[in-house]
Amino acid sequence: MRENVRIHPTADVSDEAKIGAGTMIWHQCQVRERAQIGEHCVLAKGVYVDFEVHLGNNVKVQNYVSIYHGVTIEDGVFIGPHVCFTNDNLPRAINADGSLKSADDWVLGRIRVKRGAALGANSTILPKVEIGEWALVGSGSVVTKDVPDHGLVVGNPARLIGFVCPCGHRLVAGEIEGEMMAARCPECDTVTHIPLTLWRKAQ
Repeated sequence: MRENVRIHPTADVSDEAKIGAGTMIWHQCQVRERAQIGEHCVLAKGVYVDFEVHLGNNVKVQNYVSIYHGVTIEDGVFIGPHVCFTNDNLPRAINADGSLKSADDWVLGRIRVKRGAALGANSTILPKVEIGEWALVGSGSVVTKDVPDHGLVVGNPARLIGFVCPCGHRLVAGEIEGEMMAARCPECDTVTHIPLTLWRKAQ
């Protein structure tokens, strides 16, 4: 049942895909079989969602994003234009004997993007990576390892340079409370507790 779902006539959406209420799928998107897309998501022009990919509720996916098999996106994630998720650490078109690789000739590397995270335009997410809640990946970054909750990462390979509030602004140092930094948002004054070891690593 696809209740109040808007699918543009140019989109190619499998009958086996599950699409939540209020979701909008725009021009030239492709959604493969057994993909699960939650409620009130927006898939902008040219988005590709591979088979068995999972998207939570309220996910925004901008133009020409590629989300390949093995990716799970939790609620409230923002994915900027041209972000690419990969799923194979050792990509090859053929085996050593020259034969074309089949579905059984490689190892799937899964990716999870947790609630509220945001991925900047043109970032690339490598296999076997988890991006934490409310984390922020800078535009053009290549993420090769896990990103902690609220982590701000940039570069190729992406490195941790700070932490961000759920509102998106960079956190500043506050009081040290045991093994935690009570970091404060200068914009909304929210306090977020960050493990002290991670806070010092990012400085």
